[in-house]
Amino acid sequence: MTTARSNRVPALTRRAALAGIGGTGLALAGAGTAAAEGAATGNAVVPALPARAAFAPTPLAYLDNGSQHPLSLGGQAAIEAYLAKRRLDPAAQGHDLDEEGLLGKFARLINADPAEVTFVQSTTAAEQMIARALGLGGPGAPPAGAHVVTDTLHFFGSVPFYAELERQGVKVSWVRAVEGRIALADIAAALAGGATLVALSQVSTINGFKHDLKAVCDLAHAHGALVYADMIHAAGCIPVDVKASGVDFAACASYKWLMGDFGLGFLYARRAAWPRLQRAAYGYYGVDRFVPHIYPLDPPGTTIADYAFADNATGRFALGTHSHAVIAQLHHSLDWIMQTGVARIQAHAQDLLAPLRRELPRRGYPLLTPPESRTPLLTALCPDARSRIGPAMQAAGVKLTLSANRLRVTPSVQNTMADIERFLSALPRA
Repeated sequence: MTTARSNRVPALTRRAALAGIGGTGLALAGAGTAAAEGAATGNAVVPALPARAAFAPTPLAYLDNGSQHPLSLGGQAAIEAYLAKRRLDPAAQGHDLDEEGLLGKFARLINADPAEVTFVQSTTAAEQMIARALGLGGPGAPPAGAHVVTDTLHFFGSVPFYAELERQGVKVSWVRAVEGRIALADIAAALAGGATLVALSQVSTINGFKHDLKAVCDLAHAHGALVYADMIHAAGCIPVDVKASGVDFAACASYKWLMGDFGLGFLYARRAAWPRLQRAAYGYYGVDRFVPHIYPLDPPGTTIADYAFADNATGRFALGTHSHAVIAQLHHSLDWIMQTGVARIQAHAQDLLAPLRRELPRRGYPLLTPPESRTPLLTALCPDARSRIGPAMQAAGVKLTLSANRLRVTPSVQNTMADIERFLSALPRA
């Protein structure tokens, strides 16, 4: 008896979505949105920007997309189509997820081979899986000479992880930011003598600084190191080409610029780096062949079961179940992002940020984002930001990221210049 997963299924079509929702208003909203979003080119609809009609009306000037992106109406409709099947709606029983198809879509978004991409629970989970597969952070002492190079603009949630690796005996070199940037020369100095891994954020969540990823990878590879990039603030909002950069590993969750939700993300592992990895995951979802010898009518065998893991990223990293509702949603979201064009999405954000680059310093808020940055994150210094400007933003119905001593504006596809003007009108002088 050969056991295999049976949820490899065709992509969700508009007809299936409408049938699965059972004719509710959500279906009509999701389907009707497409016509309102832009003009048709051939069989595809190229959404117009700003894409207000693709999202539910809100009283907020929502400029916090870099924390979590609003759910689109089309994404909501896709989830409802999936849920209709789960609640056994007879009209929805033809709905299927097509998990492999979604991995293929994400692979196209970042220019990877589908075999190099798999699902993960979160960006943090992926980063730690890569470290363990390189012999870092697992049980026992780290390998001799284990050395990680990271920087102070990397995701702050990764700081405790690498601090713990230091306690376990791994050498960790922290490259410090200078004027909001990580200098390639400082990475080179940290790499002197070789390293196991360079871990960084392709785009920093702190201030939007973007690494020259190809330059970092060329440098790291010359010193025998592999490179992991957190691309949660890159995939979906700026062009990403993992083949051109040469990055070995990259990961992101889906609830930010991919317009997905919590609990599902993607891990990319370059095929050329697979021989350097130790197996650190033994999950059922990575099993490609499973023949047991313990149940009635099983074929005889000398083992409990004969099995093999798939020769791809899923076979190396997959564990157990993942969010099917988010898979359904992301089919819509990734299609929408690729139809719109990531370069157009990036340009739209830059148009909205341009007046803030001029006005924030004039009002006494020094920019922490380098002026050459073309990512959708703009950060300014604001001591005690939460209490200092938080009440004014709340009163004006403006939502942005307020940290202890920073404010961050992250516009996306649904935002208009009116949102920017509303933010500036509510912003007091420093």
